[in-house]
Amino acid sequence: MIAPKDLEHCHEAIRHGSLSFHAASKLLPARVRDPALALYAFCRLADDEVDLKAEKAEAVLRLRDRLDAVYAGRPQNAAPDRAFAAIVEDFDMPRALPDALLEGLAWDAEGRQYQTLSGVKDYSARVASAVGAMMCVLMGVRDADALARACDLGVAMQLTNIARDVGEDALENRIYLPLDWLDETGVDRDRFLADPKPTKAIRHMVKKLVMEANRLYMRSEAGVAALPRSCRPGIYAARFIYAGIGGQLTTMGYDSISSRARTTKLQKMGWLGQSTMLSTASMLMPRSAVLYAKPLEEVQFLVEAASIGSVGSSRSDALISVLTTLERHRRDQRSHLAGHGAGVV
Repeated sequence: MIAPKDLEHCHEAIRHGSLSFHAASKLLPARVRDPALALYAFCRLADDEVDLKAEKAEAVLRLRDRLDAVYAGRPQNAAPDRAFAAIVEDFDMPRALPDALLEGLAWDAEGRQYQTLSGVKDYSARVASAVGAMMCVLMGVRDADALARACDLGVAMQLTNIARDVGEDALENRIYLPLDWLDETGVDRDRFLADPKPTKAIRHMVKKLVMEANRLYMRSEAGVAALPRSCRPGIYAARFIYAGIGGQLTTMGYDSISSRARTTKLQKMGWLGQSTMLSTASMLMPRSAVLYAKPLEEVQFLVEAASIGSVGSSRSDALISVLTTLERHRRDQRSHLAGHGAGVV
Protein backbone atom coordinates (compact mmCIF):
# COMPACT_ATOMS: atom_id res chain seq x y z
CA MET A 1 0.00 0.00 0.00
CA ILE A 2 1.13 3.54 -0.76
CA ALA A 3 1.86 5.49 2.43
CA PRO A 4 -0.66 8.34 2.91
CA LYS A 5 2.06 11.04 3.09
CA ASP A 6 3.66 9.76 -0.12
CA LEU A 7 0.28 9.74 -1.84
CA GLU A 8 -0.39 13.30 -0.70
CA HIS A 9 2.94 14.39 -2.16
CA CYS A 10 2.14 12.71 -5.48
CA HIS A 11 -1.31 14.28 -5.56
CA GLU A 12 0.17 17.75 -5.12
CA ALA A 13 2.79 17.12 -7.81
CA ILE A 14 0.12 16.22 -10.37
CA ARG A 15 -2.27 18.96 -9.27
CA HIS A 16 0.37 21.52 -10.20
CA GLY A 17 2.28 19.70 -12.93
CA SER A 18 -0.33 17.95 -15.08
CA LEU A 19 -3.61 19.84 -15.18
CA SER A 20 -5.20 17.66 -17.87
CA PHE A 21 -4.58 14.36 -16.07
CA HIS A 22 -5.51 15.85 -12.71
CA ALA A 23 -8.90 16.88 -14.11
CA ALA A 24 -9.53 13.47 -15.70
CA SER A 25 -8.42 11.57 -12.59
CA LYS A 26 -11.32 13.02 -10.60
CA LEU A 27 -13.64 10.60 -12.42
CA LEU A 28 -11.60 7.50 -11.56
CA PRO A 29 -12.57 5.34 -8.58
CA ALA A 30 -10.27 5.84 -5.57
CA ARG A 31 -8.81 2.33 -5.88
CA VAL A 32 -7.43 3.32 -9.31
CA ARG A 33 -7.09 7.09 -8.86
CA ASP A 34 -4.64 6.88 -5.96
CA PRO A 35 -2.10 4.56 -7.61
CA ALA A 36 -2.64 6.39 -10.92
CA LEU A 37 -1.64 9.70 -9.31
CA ALA A 38 1.44 8.00 -7.86
CA LEU A 39 2.27 6.49 -11.24
CA TYR A 40 1.93 9.84 -13.01
CA ALA A 41 4.00 11.54 -10.31
CA PHE A 42 6.89 9.13 -10.87
CA CYS A 43 6.60 9.45 -14.66
CA ARG A 44 6.41 13.24 -14.34
CA LEU A 45 9.49 13.23 -12.16
CA ALA A 46 11.30 11.13 -14.76
CA ASP A 47 10.31 13.45 -17.59
CA ASP A 48 11.28 16.58 -15.68
CA GLU A 49 14.59 15.08 -14.61
CA VAL A 50 15.62 14.82 -18.26
CA ASP A 51 13.70 17.75 -19.73
CA LEU A 52 14.80 20.36 -17.20
CA LYS A 53 18.37 19.29 -16.52
CA ALA A 54 21.39 20.47 -18.52
CA GLU A 55 23.23 17.18 -18.07
CA LYS A 56 20.60 14.99 -19.71
CA ALA A 57 22.72 11.84 -20.02
CA GLU A 58 23.50 12.01 -16.30
CA ALA A 59 19.80 12.51 -15.54
CA VAL A 60 18.78 9.40 -17.50
CA LEU A 61 21.43 7.28 -15.80
CA ARG A 62 20.23 8.47 -12.40
CA LEU A 63 16.71 7.47 -13.39
CA ARG A 64 17.97 4.05 -14.42
CA ASP A 65 19.49 3.64 -10.97
CA ARG A 66 16.28 4.81 -9.26
CA LEU A 67 14.22 2.35 -11.31
CA ASP A 68 16.68 -0.45 -10.46
CA ALA A 69 16.27 0.39 -6.79
CA VAL A 70 12.47 0.35 -7.08
CA TYR A 71 12.45 -3.13 -8.61
CA ALA A 72 14.99 -4.34 -6.05
CA GLY A 73 12.52 -3.33 -3.35
CA ARG A 74 14.88 -0.64 -2.02
CA PRO A 75 13.52 2.64 -3.44
CA GLN A 76 15.32 5.90 -2.83
CA ASN A 77 14.06 7.94 0.10
CA ALA A 78 11.67 10.07 -1.94
CA ALA A 79 7.88 9.99 -2.04
CA PRO A 80 7.50 9.22 -5.79
CA ASP A 81 10.04 6.37 -5.56
CA ARG A 82 8.44 4.82 -2.50
CA ALA A 83 4.96 5.15 -4.03
CA PHE A 84 6.05 3.60 -7.32
CA ALA A 85 7.73 0.73 -5.47
CA ALA A 86 4.40 0.07 -3.74
CA ILE A 87 2.68 0.01 -7.15
CA VAL A 88 5.22 -2.47 -8.51
CA GLU A 89 4.62 -4.78 -5.56
CA ASP A 90 0.83 -4.41 -5.36
CA PHE A 91 0.07 -4.66 -9.09
CA ASP A 92 2.91 -6.84 -10.42
CA MET A 93 3.93 -4.05 -12.80
CA PRO A 94 5.93 -5.51 -15.71
CA ARG A 95 9.36 -3.92 -15.75
CA ALA A 96 9.34 -3.64 -19.55
CA LEU A 97 6.76 -0.83 -19.26
CA PRO A 98 8.73 1.71 -17.17
CA ASP A 99 11.83 0.57 -19.06
CA ALA A 100 10.12 1.70 -22.27
CA LEU A 101 9.59 5.13 -20.75
CA LEU A 102 13.25 5.20 -19.72
CA GLU A 103 14.27 4.38 -23.28
CA GLY A 104 12.18 7.23 -24.68
CA LEU A 105 13.77 9.65 -22.22
CA ALA A 106 17.19 8.32 -23.21
CA TRP A 107 16.32 9.14 -26.84
CA ASP A 108 15.55 12.67 -25.68
CA ALA A 109 18.91 12.87 -23.92
CA GLU A 110 20.60 11.81 -27.16
CA GLY A 111 18.77 14.56 -29.01
CA ARG A 112 17.36 11.95 -31.36
CA GLN A 113 15.23 13.15 -34.29
CA TYR A 114 12.80 11.03 -36.28
CA GLN A 115 12.87 10.59 -40.02
CA THR A 116 9.29 9.39 -40.44
CA LEU A 117 5.92 9.50 -38.71
CA SER A 118 6.51 5.89 -37.71
CA GLY A 119 9.65 7.00 -35.89
CA VAL A 120 7.65 9.66 -34.06
CA LYS A 121 5.17 6.95 -33.09
CA ASP A 122 8.06 4.78 -31.84
CA TYR A 123 9.00 7.63 -29.54
CA SER A 124 5.37 8.27 -28.56
CA ALA A 125 4.91 4.60 -27.69
CA ARG A 126 7.70 4.85 -25.17
CA VAL A 127 6.96 8.16 -23.48
CA ALA A 128 3.14 7.97 -23.57
CA SER A 129 1.71 4.57 -24.52
CA ALA A 130 3.90 2.90 -21.90
CA VAL A 131 2.06 5.00 -19.31
CA GLY A 132 -1.28 3.99 -20.85
CA ALA A 133 -0.32 0.33 -20.59
CA MET A 134 0.67 0.83 -16.95
CA MET A 135 -2.71 2.46 -16.32
CA CYS A 136 -4.37 -0.68 -17.69
CA VAL A 137 -2.37 -2.77 -15.25
CA LEU A 138 -3.65 -0.58 -12.40
CA MET A 139 -7.21 -1.21 -13.62
CA GLY A 140 -6.60 -4.97 -13.73
CA VAL A 141 -6.82 -5.05 -17.53
CA ARG A 142 -4.45 -7.46 -19.29
CA ASP A 143 -6.54 -8.13 -22.40
CA ALA A 144 -4.42 -7.55 -25.51
CA ASP A 145 -7.18 -5.81 -27.50
CA ALA A 146 -7.95 -3.35 -24.70
CA LEU A 147 -4.22 -2.73 -24.24
CA ALA A 148 -3.81 -2.00 -27.95
CA ARG A 149 -6.52 0.67 -27.80
CA ALA A 150 -4.97 2.16 -24.64
CA CYS A 151 -1.71 2.43 -26.57
CA ASP A 152 -3.59 4.15 -29.42
CA LEU A 153 -4.71 6.73 -26.87
CA GLY A 154 -1.15 7.20 -25.62
CA VAL A 155 0.23 7.80 -29.11
CA ALA A 156 -2.62 10.22 -29.85
CA MET A 157 -1.88 12.20 -26.69
CA GLN A 158 1.81 12.45 -27.48
CA LEU A 159 1.16 13.53 -31.07
CA THR A 160 -1.07 16.24 -29.61
CA ASN A 161 1.73 17.30 -27.26
CA ILE A 162 4.20 17.46 -30.13
CA ALA A 163 1.78 19.48 -32.27
CA ARG A 164 1.17 21.93 -29.42
CA ASP A 165 4.85 22.35 -28.53
CA VAL A 166 6.49 22.86 -31.95
CA GLY A 167 7.49 26.44 -31.13
CA GLU A 168 8.63 25.76 -27.57
CA ASP A 169 10.63 22.72 -28.67
CA ALA A 170 12.34 24.72 -31.43
CA LEU A 171 13.46 27.32 -28.89
CA GLU A 172 15.11 24.43 -27.00
CA ASN A 173 16.75 23.28 -30.27
CA ARG A 174 14.51 20.23 -30.42
CA ILE A 175 12.33 19.02 -33.24
CA TYR A 176 9.88 16.12 -33.18
CA LEU A 177 8.20 16.69 -36.55
CA PRO A 178 9.04 13.89 -39.02
CA LEU A 179 12.13 15.02 -40.91
CA ASP A 180 10.83 13.66 -44.20
CA TRP A 181 7.88 16.07 -43.90
CA LEU A 182 10.34 18.96 -43.68
CA ASP A 183 12.37 17.61 -46.60
CA GLU A 184 9.28 17.19 -48.77
CA THR A 185 8.27 20.82 -48.25
CA GLY A 186 11.77 22.26 -48.54
CA VAL A 187 11.96 23.42 -44.90
CA ASP A 188 15.58 23.64 -43.76
CA ARG A 189 15.58 22.22 -40.22
CA ASP A 190 18.59 24.25 -39.04
CA ARG A 191 17.09 27.52 -40.25
CA PHE A 192 13.77 26.62 -38.68
CA LEU A 193 15.38 25.86 -35.33
CA ALA A 194 17.34 29.10 -35.48
CA ASP A 195 14.27 31.18 -36.27
CA PRO A 196 10.98 29.24 -35.92
CA LYS A 197 8.08 30.82 -37.79
CA PRO A 198 4.49 29.58 -38.34
CA THR A 199 4.83 29.26 -42.10
CA LYS A 200 2.19 27.59 -44.22
CA ALA A 201 4.36 24.48 -44.46
CA ILE A 202 4.87 24.20 -40.69
CA ARG A 203 1.19 24.78 -39.96
CA HIS A 204 0.31 22.07 -42.48
CA MET A 205 2.59 19.63 -40.62
CA VAL A 206 0.93 20.54 -37.31
CA LYS A 207 -2.43 19.89 -38.95
CA LYS A 208 -1.28 16.46 -40.15
CA LEU A 209 -0.23 15.55 -36.61
CA VAL A 210 -3.57 16.70 -35.20
CA MET A 211 -5.48 14.72 -37.85
CA GLU A 212 -3.49 11.56 -37.12
CA ALA A 213 -4.05 12.06 -33.40
CA ASN A 214 -7.79 12.47 -33.99
CA ARG A 215 -7.87 9.19 -35.93
CA LEU A 216 -6.25 7.42 -33.01
CA TYR A 217 -8.51 9.13 -30.45
CA MET A 218 -11.50 7.77 -32.33
CA ARG A 219 -9.97 4.30 -32.50
CA SER A 220 -9.12 4.33 -28.80
CA GLU A 221 -12.76 4.80 -27.79
CA ALA A 222 -13.53 1.19 -28.66
CA GLY A 223 -11.14 0.13 -25.91
CA VAL A 224 -12.74 2.25 -23.20
CA ALA A 225 -15.83 0.04 -23.27
CA ALA A 226 -13.57 -2.92 -22.45
CA LEU A 227 -12.42 -1.29 -19.21
CA PRO A 228 -14.11 -1.74 -15.80
CA ARG A 229 -17.26 0.39 -15.76
CA SER A 230 -16.10 2.54 -12.88
CA CYS A 231 -12.93 3.49 -14.81
CA ARG A 232 -14.55 4.48 -18.10
CA PRO A 233 -15.52 8.09 -17.24
CA GLY A 234 -11.95 8.99 -16.23
CA ILE A 235 -10.41 7.54 -19.39
CA TYR A 236 -13.04 9.12 -21.62
CA ALA A 237 -12.23 12.40 -19.87
CA ALA A 238 -8.52 12.06 -20.61
CA ARG A 239 -9.36 11.33 -24.24
CA PHE A 240 -11.61 14.40 -24.64
CA ILE A 241 -9.42 16.82 -22.69
CA TYR A 242 -6.30 16.00 -24.69
CA ALA A 243 -8.20 15.98 -27.98
CA GLY A 244 -9.51 19.39 -26.93
CA ILE A 245 -5.96 20.72 -27.19
CA GLY A 246 -5.97 19.62 -30.82
CA GLY A 247 -9.28 21.42 -31.24
CA GLN A 248 -7.69 24.61 -29.93
CA LEU A 249 -4.85 24.20 -32.41
CA THR A 250 -7.42 23.92 -35.19
CA THR A 251 -9.06 27.14 -34.02
CA MET A 252 -5.62 28.81 -34.02
CA GLY A 253 -4.98 27.81 -37.63
CA TYR A 254 -2.43 25.22 -36.45
CA ASP A 255 -0.03 27.98 -35.38
CA SER A 256 1.73 26.46 -32.35
CA ILE A 257 4.65 28.86 -32.57
CA SER A 258 3.13 32.30 -31.96
CA SER A 259 1.21 31.07 -28.89
CA ARG A 260 0.45 27.93 -26.90
CA ALA A 261 -2.87 26.09 -27.23
CA ARG A 262 -4.71 26.02 -23.91
CA THR A 263 -8.08 24.75 -22.79
CA THR A 264 -10.20 26.50 -20.19
CA LYS A 265 -11.55 25.24 -16.88
CA LEU A 266 -15.08 25.55 -18.28
CA GLN A 267 -14.16 23.41 -21.29
CA LYS A 268 -12.67 20.75 -19.01
CA MET A 269 -15.87 20.71 -16.94
CA GLY A 270 -17.86 20.19 -20.12
CA TRP A 271 -15.70 17.29 -21.20
CA LEU A 272 -15.99 15.72 -17.74
CA GLY A 273 -19.78 15.83 -18.05
CA GLN A 274 -19.64 14.45 -21.59
CA SER A 275 -17.42 11.61 -20.38
CA THR A 276 -19.86 10.60 -17.67
CA MET A 277 -22.79 10.52 -20.12
CA LEU A 278 -20.84 8.60 -22.75
CA SER A 279 -19.69 6.09 -20.17
CA THR A 280 -23.30 5.44 -19.18
CA ALA A 281 -24.35 5.09 -22.81
CA SER A 282 -21.52 2.64 -23.52
CA MET A 283 -23.04 0.17 -21.07
CA LEU A 284 -26.04 -0.18 -23.36
CA MET A 285 -24.13 -0.57 -26.63
CA PRO A 286 -22.41 -3.67 -28.05
CA ARG A 287 -18.65 -3.60 -28.29
CA SER A 288 -17.31 -2.04 -31.47
CA ALA A 289 -15.43 -4.25 -33.93
CA VAL A 290 -12.70 -1.58 -33.84
CA LEU A 291 -11.70 -3.02 -30.47
CA TYR A 292 -10.16 -5.95 -32.31
CA ALA A 293 -8.10 -3.91 -34.79
CA LYS A 294 -4.44 -4.89 -34.92
CA PRO A 295 -2.16 -2.88 -32.66
CA LEU A 296 0.06 -0.26 -34.20
CA GLU A 297 3.38 -1.91 -35.01
CA GLU A 298 5.12 0.67 -32.85
CA VAL A 299 3.26 -0.39 -29.68
CA GLN A 300 3.16 -4.17 -30.18
CA PHE A 301 5.98 -4.76 -27.68
CA LEU A 302 4.04 -2.89 -24.99
CA VAL A 303 0.88 -4.92 -25.58
CA GLU A 304 2.88 -8.13 -25.26
CA ALA A 305 4.70 -6.98 -22.13
CA ALA A 306 1.53 -5.88 -20.32
CA SER A 307 -0.56 -8.89 -21.32
CA ILE A 308 2.09 -11.43 -20.39
CA GLY A 309 2.93 -9.57 -17.21
CA SER A 310 6.54 -10.61 -16.56
CA VAL A 311 7.50 -8.37 -13.63
CA GLY A 312 11.21 -9.12 -13.53
CA SER A 313 12.03 -9.35 -17.23
CA SER A 314 15.52 -8.26 -18.24
CA ARG A 315 16.15 -5.04 -20.13
CA SER A 316 15.96 -5.11 -23.92
CA ASP A 317 19.11 -5.01 -26.03
CA ALA A 318 17.94 -1.69 -27.50
CA LEU A 319 17.64 -0.06 -24.08
CA ILE A 320 20.98 -1.47 -22.92
CA SER A 321 22.58 -0.08 -26.09
CA VAL A 322 21.27 3.46 -25.61
CA LEU A 323 22.19 3.45 -21.91
CA THR A 324 25.70 2.27 -22.81
CA THR A 325 25.97 5.17 -25.26
CA LEU A 326 24.94 7.60 -22.54
CA GLU A 327 27.45 6.06 -20.13
CA ARG A 328 30.18 6.61 -22.73
CA HIS A 329 29.03 10.19 -23.23
CA ARG A 330 29.18 10.78 -19.49
CA ARG A 331 32.71 9.35 -19.24
CA ASP A 332 33.87 11.47 -22.19
CA GLN A 333 32.41 14.59 -20.59
CA ARG A 334 34.10 13.88 -17.29
CA SER A 335 37.43 13.19 -18.99
CA HIS A 336 37.11 16.44 -20.93
CA LEU A 337 36.35 18.42 -17.78
CA ALA A 338 39.19 16.76 -15.88
CA GLY A 339 41.63 17.53 -18.69
CA HIS A 340 40.42 21.10 -18.93
CA GLY A 341 40.74 21.58 -15.19
CA ALA A 342 44.28 20.19 -15.13
CA GLY A 343 45.43 22.96 -17.41
CA VAL A 344 44.13 25.77 -15.25
CA VAL A 345 46.69 27.52 -13.06
